[in-house]
Amino acid sequence: MEVEKGKGTDVSDVQGEDDLDEEPGEEIESAPPLKVGEERELGNSGIKKKLLNNGIHWETPEFGDEVTVHFVGTLLNGIKFCSTRDNGEPMTFKLGEGKVAKGLDNGITTMKKGERVLFTLPPDFGYGAEGRDGVPPDSIVQFDVELLSWITVVDICKDGGIIKKIMEKGERNERPSDLDEVLVKYQVALADGTIVAKTPEEGYEFYVKDGHLFPALTKAIVTMKRGDKVKLIVQPKYAFGDKGKEATDGFPSIPPNSVLNVELELISFKPVIDVTGDSKVFKKILKEGEGALVANEGAAVTISYIAWLEDGTVFERKGVDGEQPLEFITDEEQVIPGLDRAAATMKKGEQALLTVSPEYGFGSVVAERDLAVVPPSSNLVYEVEMLDFVKEKAPWELNNQEKIEAAGKKKEEGNILFKDGNYQRAGKKYDKAVDYVSEDGLFQDDEQKQIKALRISCWLNGAACSLKLSDFWGAIQLCSKVLDFESHNVKALYRRAQAYMKTSDLISAEMDIKKALEADPQNREVKLLQKTLRQLQIESNKRDAKLFTNMFARMSKRSSMPIKKLKVEIAEPEKSEEAAATERECVAEPSTPSEDRMAVDQS
Repeated sequence: MEVEKGKGTDVSDVQGEDDLDEEPGEEIESAPPLKVGEERELGNSGIKKKLLNNGIHWETPEFGDEVTVHFVGTLLNGIKFCSTRDNGEPMTFKLGEGKVAKGLDNGITTMKKGERVLFTLPPDFGYGAEGRDGVPPDSIVQFDVELLSWITVVDICKDGGIIKKIMEKGERNERPSDLDEVLVKYQVALADGTIVAKTPEEGYEFYVKDGHLFPALTKAIVTMKRGDKVKLIVQPKYAFGDKGKEATDGFPSIPPNSVLNVELELISFKPVIDVTGDSKVFKKILKEGEGALVANEGAAVTISYIAWLEDGTVFERKGVDGEQPLEFITDEEQVIPGLDRAAATMKKGEQALLTVSPEYGFGSVVAERDLAVVPPSSNLVYEVEMLDFVKEKAPWELNNQEKIEAAGKKKEEGNILFKDGNYQRAGKKYDKAVDYVSEDGLFQDDEQKQIKALRISCWLNGAACSLKLSDFWGAIQLCSKVLDFESHNVKALYRRAQAYMKTSDLISAEMDIKKALEADPQNREVKLLQKTLRQLQIESNKRDAKLFTNMFARMSKRSSMPIKKLKVEIAEPEKSEEAAATERECVAEPSTPSEDRMAVDQS
């Protein structure tokens, strides 16, 4: 049964906002929920909503969704003009397409599943000046509506190419990403119902980024939650286009330009994480761990694993088949970098499959392991379980004295690494040390001197690491932090000047060297650096002089060309092109002295 729409009602009328000061229901969202028997106007529309029975959950349908309702329409005097309850058949329609009175469309978008409501619609949102059978013109009408259910309809690509109807919602909110491995079940049919593709009963597993069957599948899957069941209407450009598909695996062919109907279920998916951010170490989670905490850098971890090469050769086992599990501290280079970095992201009880590129494995060398030799430049696979971990205490978990001691310890660890030439890890140790003593307000007066000395020492050492790693801007920033506390700290001025020279900022370098020599006139290293700076300045001046000389020579040559050409044409119009060219070269010679003087001025 269809409820006739009012005069002039169409999709744009229903979905537009020009007719209302605000979208119906907008005010309700910020107001207290209606109580049974209570009536309220929806925005300033004149539509009134009276709650007869509460619904369940909190979701409400949106324009574009397919709703199934029972309703009874009456005039204010109680005379009934339409009803779905008379024949016991509810009505299903898409909100916003003008299938019912505009006010009814708008009102249903405020209802929860199972809710029963009495809507009172003014003429503009009912049947207007024309009325309908059983409804006089300009009548106020009422609808007793029960929202039985609805199907969320989504235009995935916003072009009508893939329409998704959510038939059954999953229980969790996670959606798969392009890297994840998904397990799906589907059935694909033509418009006439012919089945042209179908998964086995247990489903089909693939990586989203690899795609499967036709583009619409992966585009839809990344919008779905675990456990979602949907129906898709797929236009040809997102299916098999104008080429179609040949018969295969016992299924018939798909004709060119076929619209496909797809029933799709996302059974589950295994999240895949790019651990290092450069696609060199991937972690596929086989089993979720406990809680939210992960083993961060500096944690003492206990893991079990089996490790093998791409050809299946197992080269190491720990914690399985009678072997003892492996215990190590993350970020201490006690295991290969790929395993180290991945372990720091795992929860207790988590099981994961790691794929590790040679850069984060054993590199280009031969590695002799317990069960086999790992050839150079080998890709590695680890199936790992995080049995347990103890996280390194964070600064906020320590008292002041413990923070100072922890900072001192990190600094010493950094010093050892620096002496060994491991500047990257040394720099991280210095950063961690500063983290422990970064809050001024938490320390007493007698502790301030200690933490200031620790910070300055770690910043200076960190700057030395940055210089070694050619991170010159990092060195400048760290030295600047020191100079904010001690404006004439010679080490900070010296190292910042080094960094400025590497970035060709010779003026800033000269200023820092000058200040350093004011503080320590006899400092040998600073004097040597000053000598190097002067040599760089001389070379820079020479380059500048040459640059300007060439630039002005080109400018002078270009400006003299039209005059010379004119002189040649007037004096000797019968000369050949070759002779004219020779003449032009001769005429150009007088400009050379002025160019030389310019170059001298610029130097």
